[in-house]
Amino acid sequence: MTAIQRSDVLILGGGLMGTTTAFFLRRMHGLSVTLLERELVGRQASGTNFGNVRRQGRELSQMPLANRARAVWGRVNELLGEDLEFVPYGHLRVCYTEAQAAKLEQHVRDVRPLGLELELFNAEQLRRRWGIFAPGVIAGSLSPHDGHANPRLAGPAFARAAQRAGADIVEHAEVLKVERDGADFLAHAADGRRWRAAQLLVACGAWSNRLAAQFGEPVPMDARGPQMGVTEPLPYAIGPSIGISTPIEHEGLYFRQIKRGNIVFGGGLKGPASTETVRAAVRPDNTLRQLRELRRFVPAFEHVQLIRVWSGIEGYTGDGQPVIGPSAKTPGLHYAFGFNGEGFAISLGVGEAMAESIATGRSATPIESFSIERFARSPVAA
Repeated sequence: MTAIQRSDVLILGGGLMGTTTAFFLRRMHGLSVTLLERELVGRQASGTNFGNVRRQGRELSQMPLANRARAVWGRVNELLGEDLEFVPYGHLRVCYTEAQAAKLEQHVRDVRPLGLELELFNAEQLRRRWGIFAPGVIAGSLSPHDGHANPRLAGPAFARAAQRAGADIVEHAEVLKVERDGADFLAHAADGRRWRAAQLLVACGAWSNRLAAQFGEPVPMDARGPQMGVTEPLPYAIGPSIGISTPIEHEGLYFRQIKRGNIVFGGGLKGPASTETVRAAVRPDNTLRQLRELRRFVPAFEHVQLIRVWSGIEGYTGDGQPVIGPSAKTPGLHYAFGFNGEGFAISLGVGEAMAESIATGRSATPIESFSIERFARSPVAA
């Protein structure tokens, strides 16, 4: 048997929830940390998503975490010494119907007491400000200080920074089982390696429910694949990330332009994804719909060429809310998973809050409503 490696905290999962928590545990609290990733850091949902850094349009219960995350995004280059291509050029939501415009107006009122000021635009104001939208677009709301970043860079950058701060980042470490051994957790890898720690964070994305179930806290979850694509580069002209609400809710679309000129886009029905085969697929019919919607929405995209599509594996919970915080049954056990395709933007706030909770027993940002205990309490959530 190989020697058992010990640390204060053991983190399972090398996505952004795991790597940011590892970084803040070392930088802010000085705890020893080992992070285990079954493949490569940032390989799944954290690296294959759209890259939105938005607070607009979130569930109101997530706003405190979203605000905390946005504060960290504002100093992320300074924290890491690396550029994650975060640009605070705004997040714009637009729509085609009066009913959707009324929803935008209501959201403006709802989030103002929670620290987010949005700007409303009518069709003429949208035309004067951006000049790219088709005549059918009648209203929009702008969150001026939100923006977007490069998800392919973020997870690996936080892992490197955590490693420089003293964390042990172990890739290609597939954990088959975790058990209690006295006051500690003992993790067994497929290749025989073992790790021990007094505290454990489960942040394995769509795979997390397997471990939660081992500790008697199963969560209803399924895996889905985001539907992403990117076009050829165009002259750079669009700063904010933009989301379009359509009369058919599941046919929404979002896009952003990166400095190299390419249009990154996503939206629509999720594709098939499997945690068993570790594969996700893009639906060709959805890609065609996305391209039609892009051209309908921005006439200048009429002849733009598609160059690549991709997907990943995201975890969706039964009630559409993430699982964040301590176990309701096992002391020293913590969770951060099930972000329903919306975790990238708030990941930096989640990591900072989880590090604080693990190190001190509490988080300054309220996370109680995301407790895993809700699934034991409420059959509706399951």
